[in-house]
Amino acid sequence: MANLEFRDNKAGFRYEAFEGSELVSQIDYTIDGDVVSFTHTGTPPQHRGRRYADRLTHWALDDVRATQRKVVPLCPFTASFISDHAPAYDDLVAQRAR
Repeated sequence: MANLEFRDNKAGFRYEAFEGSELVSQIDYTIDGDVVSFTHTGTPPQHRGRRYADRLTHWALDDVRATQRKVVPLCPFTASFISDHAPAYDDLVAQRAR
């Protein structure tokens, strides 16, 4: 499994996964107070099938938890990930998203 570096690119409003210097997956988000809305998850075609988005989503949700915020999973990938990993992330979902 690839060694990834994860970053919260606050200026770009996105979580990023890098393999070396190459961006291999990202999650775009918006922030409203203490709620982070995940709006899109993307992985370039040449990197798909390697579970980079899964690993980044896990890291990003853990970051949301560590910063005591909630998440709105507007992105279908994120919503599916949270559902597939229930109940591990259920507590992070903002009430308005349920």
